[in-house]
Amino acid sequence: MYSNPSDCPYYLITRASLSVTGLLKQELANSGIEDVKPAYLGVLMCLWTSDGMDETLGKLGSEDGMRLVELGRCAGLEPSTMTGLIDRMARDGLVYRANDPKDRRAQKVNLTEKGLHVRNLVFNAVAKMLEEAFSGIEPDQMEVAKKVLMQVLVNTKKGSM
Repeated sequence: MYSNPSDCPYYLITRASLSVTGLLKQELANSGIEDVKPAYLGVLMCLWTSDGMDETLGKLGSEDGMRLVELGRCAGLEPSTMTGLIDRMARDGLVYRANDPKDRRAQKVNLTEKGLHVRNLVFNAVAKMLEEAFSGIEPDQMEVAKKVLMQVLVNTKKGSM
């Protein structure tokens, strides 16, 4: 059906994803935060949001963390992926696990001080990457692209609109 790779949406999405991920990895390294990997971004964003970080004061609103299952759902990752990812993030000093006091069978994932303090550096690196990767794309085109990608996620049962 697609004899030319550049006509195949799957090929283009995959190549763009790899290219943008490489660019983000470079921006994170340039920012001095090599311990933050692109694969960690979804988990960190969910934890930063759930912990209610105050934008102005940079303070942590809650130290409750997120249950591993909820965190995986928020980040759009499979449970089997979450275990190894959280292990690597803990090794890199960004998160730690704690037993859930309300359910002995469950664990919660919490941000460490390092995980809290890299937030602005990560957002700055992401902003630089986005600026470079999406240079020359008009805002209305970007809105269409985001809608298309969200619909792909809905169609593949990995997101909601």
